[in-house]
Amino acid sequence: METVDLQVKLRKTQKRIPVVMTSDEVKAVLGLLEDRYSLAAKLQYGSGVRLNELVSLRVKDLDLERGVLTVRSGKGDRDRTTIIPAGLKEELKEHLTRVREVYEKDRAVARPGVQIPGALGRKFSRAGETWPWFWVFPAPKESIDPESKIRRRHHLHGQVYGEAVKRAAAKGEIPKRITTHVFRHSFATHLLERGTDIRTIQELLGHEDVATTQISTHVVTGANQLGVVSPFDGLLRV
Repeated sequence: METVDLQVKLRKTQKRIPVVMTSDEVKAVLGLLEDRYSLAAKLQYGSGVRLNELVSLRVKDLDLERGVLTVRSGKGDRDRTTIIPAGLKEELKEHLTRVREVYEKDRAVARPGVQIPGALGRKFSRAGETWPWFWVFPAPKESIDPESKIRRRHHLHGQVYGEAVKRAAAKGEIPKRITTHVFRHSFATHLLERGTDIRTIQELLGHEDVATTQISTHVVTGANQLGVVSPFDGLLRV
């Protein structure tokens, strides 16, 4: 068919400067979070993962000895690795010990295994019953799988976790629109402020284009790391 030029120009979506918390604000939110969500938030800020990547983590994705977190089928269906904060290793070990008890109880009563995605689930139908595939942050109760209609244990619900983060930010009276994604922006910005090169941060965040990562430089303390001081601050030195 002949191509028709409709003479229509689509409006270009403008890049917006992300919301970023200061280190003190991050501490405040983490300190005010309910205990059941605290570790998840610490790990999200400490590793820079997206919300869906956080809640869908499996036990096998955490290498605590090496300090490596593996994201499976992230945005763009790509795998990548990022860091596990050294300060969270012991807390994660203790958490996984408690999660193992939940796993053992499920197995003791022969509950259906956790969901395994796509063809992998069909090929390894019993993998969902094994410990490596169990959720790092399992839901407290079972629910119906919308696809298979099987009643099984799912992972922590992203919306429930997100609402908890918003409540904590409201308690801390932080004058910013705080969502779970702000942890990710703060991770990138704080690394830049500490001198980490932008290419490394791009790999940790899983950005295909470094231009996406560079958005964080707009909120780095010190005017894009150039060390520019406001003339108002100069007045205070006179």
